[in-house]
Amino acid sequence: EEALAAAYDLDGAFSDVSLLLMRGANEDAVIDDLDLILERYGGTGAYGREDQTSHAFLDAELTQLEAMSRILPPIFLIVAAFLVNMTMNRLIALEREQIGLLKALGYTGAGIALHYLLFVAAISAVGVVIGFFAGTWLGAGMTRLYASFFHFPFLIFDRDPGTYALAGLTTLAAALLGALKAVLGASRLAPAVAMRPPAPPRFQQGLTENIGLFNGMGQLGIMVVRQLARYPGRAAMTISGMAMSVAILVGTIWPMDAVDFMIDVTYFQADRQDASINFAGERDYRAVFAAARLPGVMRAEPYRVLSARLSNGPRERRVAITGKPPDATLSRVLNVDLDPIALPETGLTLSEALARLLDVERGDLVEIELLEGRRRIVSAPVTEIVQGYLGLSAFMNIEALNELNFEGPVVSGVHLAIDPAENDALMAELKETPAARFIALQKVSLQKFQETLAQTMLIGISVYMILAGIIAFGVVYNAARISLSERGRELASLCVLGFTRAEVSRVLLIELAVLTIVAQPIGWVIGYGMAKGLALGFESDLYRMPFVVAPHTYAIASLVVVVAALVSAMMVQSRVNQLDMIEVLKTRE
Repeated sequence: EEALAAAYDLDGAFSDVSLLLMRGANEDAVIDDLDLILERYGGTGAYGREDQTSHAFLDAELTQLEAMSRILPPIFLIVAAFLVNMTMNRLIALEREQIGLLKALGYTGAGIALHYLLFVAAISAVGVVIGFFAGTWLGAGMTRLYASFFHFPFLIFDRDPGTYALAGLTTLAAALLGALKAVLGASRLAPAVAMRPPAPPRFQQGLTENIGLFNGMGQLGIMVVRQLARYPGRAAMTISGMAMSVAILVGTIWPMDAVDFMIDVTYFQADRQDASINFAGERDYRAVFAAARLPGVMRAEPYRVLSARLSNGPRERRVAITGKPPDATLSRVLNVDLDPIALPETGLTLSEALARLLDVERGDLVEIELLEGRRRIVSAPVTEIVQGYLGLSAFMNIEALNELNFEGPVVSGVHLAIDPAENDALMAELKETPAARFIALQKVSLQKFQETLAQTMLIGISVYMILAGIIAFGVVYNAARISLSERGRELASLCVLGFTRAEVSRVLLIELAVLTIVAQPIGWVIGYGMAKGLALGFESDLYRMPFVVAPHTYAIASLVVVVAALVSAMMVQSRVNQLDMIEVLKTRE
């Protein structure tokens, strides 16, 4: 500080000041006193922590984490409960005879129920322990990421026993609730009923046969369709599980689509300049002509920025009003339909988010307290509401903005379209131009923006994709494995009748393929709704995520689930190949 002050002969000067308030201090009163003290020195208005950029970034990130924690974990728990329910229903159906025998020997229904609940609890306990280790590893990694990204002096991953207890008990409760219906059904089985095989379904010609749906369909295809038609509840459960896996993937991948859309709108439709020069203080309009003569500059457009406080009754926000020429082509203002508009000669143009925070619409008057120059307080109508995804934006015609502050044609900087071949010459010239305080390169800004979002989003999305893939595999493999257990005698009979093992496997695999295909559009619809809920939860003052789900997101989600289905199908194929036909045929129905 001392060396810089000496270099500019500004000993004892400062550009801004940060304050730490005492506990219980009135922030508004302190801000008012600061404004009175610093006004004569050119102060542009004090503001609290909520208006600091660093606070806005951190608050936006915490808002996103909170939204994810409210929506995604309950969905995972619902799917887990569904998996337990599906498995227990089929397991109990396979063990009816043993249940009946135990009841005949004197075991009570409560004892049978307790046995299966303890069985589920034991498996869940293993999952909880694995989850503790995985969650600790992921949580510590996320903490290191946030500490590095936000440059915290320290950030501690708190291993609070209460958090682990809550996570474990919630998981255990979800598993037990998933098993409860099946377990209650087992406890109510009468011994004589349980020891008999379930009554076979009525086999009769149905609608599918009457309308000729099976015409031209092979025997294996007919077997698959009949199996699905006769057990619609079972098929629906499997389809629901796979659909939820697709939905989770759609709901976690879509933010990348939103980011791509936001980048396209911000950097390629609205702010299309190659560089922006910010002047050290206001300059008259001759600075624009001087900038246009710099090496490589093909077009120069001025802009004016004034710090102001906008208010509508008790609602207020401190923002920068940006003045632009009505014929701007480099840095444009887009309406809600993303069409460029010319700023009107009078009045304010507000972004959707700012208009919503101030609770104003077109035609409403907004009080403007200018925090620079004459510090006037005036009123102006809202003439247009436009689209804006980054920050809170307010625009005016540059001439109207200067008149508002009783200024002539002055500018704060210029936006430039430059020839890339002259980039080095331009930079060398700007280094010798004292009026240029800094230059912002659009490509560098875009790169930093992408890096920022990639660091904080890709890791979380990757974790959820892996978890969704595991769930998809679990649903498909459970369905195929239990179906194989239930129909082992039937499949072995087919082999005895001359079917090859490959043809026998095809009965199960075609059934899985049909269920997987049917689940995809259902998962897309559920995922769309999930993404919509997350989009609302992600909204903050810093940026708003546009709700955009690209077609390739649905394709990626379906691809992950299909791959999981293929892996489980290969494992089931291996089980079929290992079937001992004689042993299976000796098994009682």
